[in-house]
Order: sequence, then structure tokens, then C-alpha cells
Amino acid sequence: MKISRIDCFPLKITTPQAYLGGEVKASDSDYYYRPEYRCVYSRKMETCLVKITTDSGHVGWGEALAPVVPQVIAELITQLFAPLLTGQSPFASQVLNARMYDAMRDRGHITGYHIDALAAVDIALWDLKGQILDQPVYQLLGGAFREQIPCYVSGLPEPDLPARCALALRWQQKGFNAIKLALGYGVQQDIENVRAIRDALGPHASLFLDAHWNYSVAQAAELANALHPLGVGFLEAPLLPEDIAGHRELRAKSPLPIALGETERTRYQFKPFIEQRAMDIVQPDVGRTGITELMHIASLAQTWNLQVAPHLSVGLGPCIAASIHVAAALPNLFMLEYQPPVFELANQLLDTPLVCEAGHYTLPQGAGLGIAINEARVRESVMGVTC
Repeated sequence: MKISRIDCFPLKITTPQAYLGGEVKASDSDYYYRPEYRCVYSRKMETCLVKITTDSGHVGWGEALAPVVPQVIAELITQLFAPLLTGQSPFASQVLNARMYDAMRDRGHITGYHIDALAAVDIALWDLKGQILDQPVYQLLGGAFREQIPCYVSGLPEPDLPARCALALRWQQKGFNAIKLALGYGVQQDIENVRAIRDALGPHASLFLDAHWNYSVAQAAELANALHPLGVGFLEAPLLPEDIAGHRELRAKSPLPIALGETERTRYQFKPFIEQRAMDIVQPDVGRTGITELMHIASLAQTWNLQVAPHLSVGLGPCIAASIHVAAALPNLFMLEYQPPVFELANQLLDTPLVCEAGHYTLPQGAGLGIAINEARVRESVMGVTC
């Protein structure tokens, strides 16, 4: 059995609300800079799916986290990876991953889009192996430690604080008692925002915070110490992601656990943060690492007695399903992220929806990732032509 075809689907999907909130306004460009998050975002929902087919007719789907210019991922897979994959056994995934990683290693492409493209292929290969063997991915990973995956609601995309408090309360009433709030509006304003959310939800809700790399060590330490009495569970991305020494210094000063990792792709990038005790909670994103590398990262974290909270933002069906399978198979899972607007959109591209209710994802039980992609709907959102 050999791989016979690789198809890529770079998607741009128009949504009524921008990711993380805000009205979608017409513009000459799909992209705009959000100063509070120090990053470029799209006015549309963008991602890149990959479909790998064998000569026996088996199919596996994968996805790269590609919130901007997903066509770059599609071109990398089509031009660089497809020749390495065609004619090979889907069960030689370790060898194929090594070849794809090596393909641009000596040119310095050991992170970014190149690794994101590899992640998409890796997820598709796991799905494909599961389809061939008629086994779910979590079984191929060694079994499930849990069939209900605990999660937290990520983001409160409302225009003002009272509306955010009301939304948080609605989620709590639906059984979601863990919420992550976006920070980055200045230390004092952030403190006021978190206090308001805590007052709305009461003392027993779990609160997590994402600072989006906005602060210095001194500012983040001030923020962490002020918020500690409010029972915050972790402070995510407080400093610029390149600043390993700063995170180590902050961790020594902060009474709050420090969470980070969404910007990193490989165990080699996580290694100095872990070894230098610069983080408490490890947050790899399967759409940037793939399943294989995320399991390596989690094993590395486990040797340092650290928990893993997989990051999950704008990935659609394959990314979400892969994250659920990985979360089930991790002995050192903390919680998994849940993005309600993205989750709803992801289910529109699936024949059978994924389930997340009352603070838990349900582990899919079908072969591979346990999802059925509606390819006709996918093709409706492809940019230009399919690669």
C-alpha cells in the first residue's frame, strides 16, 4: 500500500465576526494589525487542509494552523513534500517526517511555515493509518487516559467589560466553569477586568489569563502578584516568546503558574524553556507541531514533572480532532482549549459534528481522527484553485 496523491485546500471563510471579536469590515486587504495582541490577523477564517490518498483508496486528512496566507502551506506541501511522500508507505511516517524536516534544515527553515506544513502532513498520516487499521488515533498512541477531555472556554469576544462578564456567566450556566480571558490593556486595566470576571463567576470558577506577550518582567510580576488573590490558574504568554531568561526570572517572581508555547514547533524549541525552568504549563499547538512532535514535547515535559495544556485557536476539524485524541493519550494533561466560534465553524465542514458540552470534549470513537470531512463544503471555501 502506497501513497498515491496529496491534495491541499487553503481556505478563506467569511464569518460574521472576526476572530477574538470585532466587526468584520470590508477592506482592500484581508489582513490587519491588532496592537493589543501585537500580531497580524485575518478578517476571514483561514486554514489549510491536506488530504492524503493511497492506491488502495484509503484517505487521511490533516491541517496546519494557518491563520494568515494559508496558500504558503499548500505550496510547501505540493512543491516540496509531495515528491517525498508519493509512492511511500503511510506506515513509514517516522522516516517521512525526518525527510520533510531535513528537506530545508540546512537553510534554517526549522520553524514557521515549513514546520506547520509538516504538521499538517503528520496529522493526515495518523488519520490515514487509523483508517487503514480501523482504529482511532488515540489507540495508536497507546490508549486513552480519559474519554471526556476537560476544557476551558477561550476568550470572551464582546466589545466591553459588562458584556464579557455576561458572556462568561452564560458559559458557566452551560457547565463550563473554566474561562480564559485576554489581557494586554495595561496592568491596572487588566487587574480591573479580571476582578470583574471573578466577581461575576464567583470563587469556584477557574480563571486563566493570556497576556499576548505584552509585558516586561517587572510589569508581568506586578500583574501576577496583584492577581494571585483572585485565584488565577495560569498566566499565559506574559513576555515576548524569544525571552527565555526573562521567563525564568518572571517564574521566580510570580505566584501564578506561567504557561507558554503556542509559538514553538519542536521539542528543540521547548527544550531550553523546560530545562531552565522558565515555564510551568506547556502549550504546544498540534496545528504547528503535528501529533508526533506534540507527543515528543509532552514526554519531555513529563520528565520535568510539567503538565501540558494543548493550545487550540483557529484550527478547524482535523486540528480539533487531533487535539482531542492527543489530550486523551497524555498522562500529563492539564486541560484543552475550547474556542466556541471556531468550533461551530469547524462542525459546518464535518458530516458528523464534534461534541463539546458542560466543560468537556467527547473523544471521537471512529477510525483515525474519527471525523468525516465534507469535501464539497471544503471546496466551496478554497482560495482560487486547489493546489
